[in-house]
Amino acid sequence: MNKPNAYQQLSQHFQQLAKLSHLNAITSWDQATMMPDGGNQARAEALAELAVIIHEKSTQPQLEEWLEQAKSQNLTSVQQASLREMERSWRNSTALPADLVKAKSLATARCEHAWREQRKANNWQAFQVNLQAVMQLAIEEAQIRADISGLSRYDAMLDLYEPGMQMQRLDLVFGELQTWLPQLIQDVVDKQASWPKLSQYGNFLSEQQKQLGLAVMQKLQFDFNHGRLDVSAHPFCGGVPSDVRITTRYEEEDFTRSLMGIVHETGHARYEQNLPLDLVDLPVGQARSMGIHESQSLFFEMQLGRSQAFVEQLHPLIKQHLTQAKHMPLSELQQHYLSVKPGYIRVDADELTYPAHIMLRYQLERDLINQEIKVADIPELWDQKMQQYLGLSTKGDDKNGCMQDVHWPAGLIGYFPSYSLGAMYAAQFHAALVKAKPDTPDAVAKGDYSGVFAWLKQHIWSQASLYETDELVERATGESLNPAYFQQHLRSRYL
Repeated sequence: MNKPNAYQQLSQHFQQLAKLSHLNAITSWDQATMMPDGGNQARAEALAELAVIIHEKSTQPQLEEWLEQAKSQNLTSVQQASLREMERSWRNSTALPADLVKAKSLATARCEHAWREQRKANNWQAFQVNLQAVMQLAIEEAQIRADISGLSRYDAMLDLYEPGMQMQRLDLVFGELQTWLPQLIQDVVDKQASWPKLSQYGNFLSEQQKQLGLAVMQKLQFDFNHGRLDVSAHPFCGGVPSDVRITTRYEEEDFTRSLMGIVHETGHARYEQNLPLDLVDLPVGQARSMGIHESQSLFFEMQLGRSQAFVEQLHPLIKQHLTQAKHMPLSELQQHYLSVKPGYIRVDADELTYPAHIMLRYQLERDLINQEIKVADIPELWDQKMQQYLGLSTKGDDKNGCMQDVHWPAGLIGYFPSYSLGAMYAAQFHAALVKAKPDTPDAVAKGDYSGVFAWLKQHIWSQASLYETDELVERATGESLNPAYFQQHLRSRYL
């Protein structure tokens, strides 16, 4: 029996790592959904130990030797892409010492768990203590990664979620957005000022909302044999491609928030469920970047889910499942999905004001990691930027301001820009799809999404990380990221 060559040894190693990551993903999902509060300390310690095991396995000395040896092998194009992603994963893993990995796992577990109650209590002072510990470790991590990569601290963190994207390019993208978005928001708000007030239909029971959500997931071809829907404090998509876990939270005064959250997370899930099975346990078989991942959830939620055709198809399902909505006219449902109103909560924001929430968070976390501001400054700066971008004040209301997101407590620094990048990619993908298949709008109007899903599978889902982000986008659309499609999409839909 021949001894495995370097590439084969690397493949076996990363497949073993994938199994450990599988356990980490499912136990983390349980921690956020099912676990009783009394289990948190023991779970946090167990996850911290698992993080150390994964880290140690990800940084074994022979990996560097295998990576160098594999570069001289005669590899196929897929194996070359796989080797590139293995090396990227290895460099990210070897950057941090084990004690920092463990400290980060403990600090984020403590901060995230406490955040759930502290947010409810609007207790910034208590939350600040835990967040300060997380941010200090994040700065430490960013400096280490910056020293290795030659990037700035924030760029080094951004590279973990959006490889190849840097502050300079982001500042240009968001700078362009700021030149037209505020006026567009105002124009649409003015246009909608004469709309009739929406009727009040009473409380929508959570169990009825769940059944509606499951029906919509089925319509969007979610594979229930390889996934499920649950409830958590903050909606997310977790698990692994063979067992995708999505969550939502139900608000009985407005069923559309949960429903669109489910549509959003289903977009994430369909991407995961359609990654190439023969590569799924290797880095190259994973999603390309968080921006591309968000493009899929936002394609489902915004390009598809809020389209007039989709809302028309939702209407009978809503009347079927929600007792309080049996007499809701279609015109009111359509108005609800097109309504633009600046608000406090990012996950509840409409399509038009959402990018303003992301610009705010990007600017704050960038300046935090670059040590231009401190954690203690966050509430005041958040309030200033909310007033600047959306005309709202969060002074004294931190639970609806700087405490509303799980990302910073979880140590996810550099993640937020991916949301708006995703919206831009989604608009660009949709434009390319319609250009390639001009009959797409007619098919969708008839409830036939097969052409949409086939295009996404061919150009995005099945491609996983075979290509760098810009090349993936260029191969799918003929050009790299072009925010003009996002502007065109918004103007067309709302004006």
